[in-house]
Amino acid sequence: MEQLGRREQDILALERRGFSGPGAKERAIREELGLAPVRYFQLLNALLDDPRALAHDPVTVNRLRRVRQARRAER
Repeated sequence: MEQLGRREQDILALERRGFSGPGAKERAIREELGLAPVRYFQLLNALLDDPRALAHDPVTVNRLRRVRQARRAER
């Protein structure tokens, strides 16, 4: 199986971190990854369905899948 690219690994690494205060995560997305937050979340959502991401970081991917599923169930 092919490995995740650097950007995909960086996205998962950013998701493992905790952020204090409003806007801190969005600022990190812009400064560290050079992405607009909307594009970041599009890439993250696609990454959650990628089996390579699950193999790379199962704890983070499964946690984010649960959060995504809970939000979908609320709608």
